[in-house]
Amino acid sequence: MQRKNSFLKRNHRSAMAMIMAIAVIVIMATIMALALSLSSQTTKQSTTLYLYEQSALLAKGATEYALLKIAQDGPCTHTNDLNFQQDGIYDINITLRYVYLAPSPCTAEQTYATVTTDEQNGSVLMDIYISVDENVTGEPIRYFRRTMQKL
Repeated sequence: MQRKNSFLKRNHRSAMAMIMAIAVIVIMATIMALALSLSSQTTKQSTTLYLYEQSALLAKGATEYALLKIAQDGPCTHTNDLNFQQDGIYDINITLRYVYLAPSPCTAEQTYATVTTDEQNGSVLMDIYISVDENVTGEPIRYFRRTMQKL
């Protein structure tokens, strides 16, 4: 009596199907891990870009705020005391230096330069530094704006 070999062939086919299924699962898991990694990277870049753009807008607002304080209190009253925090995330530091004619009403520390013409008299040089707390983004975000404003 002759034995039929179909029992071994069925196992061989089932084993190949199992190997193919495992290979497909490994490939799908790799693709899903890559998609998750790209998604988290895109989210981090979007957050960083948003915070940077907010810093740029806050720098413009801080310029207007410093001009308002100078208009209210008079020139040469503020130099480095316009520092504050916005939303608990942004640290805003404003440094002011004044430009006047030779008998300047400001102290030597407050004066940036002395000028000779009336057109240049009464200006302020503003340095505005905005930094974002590193605990928010994991990396430092800093924005600097320098502007010269006529008083």
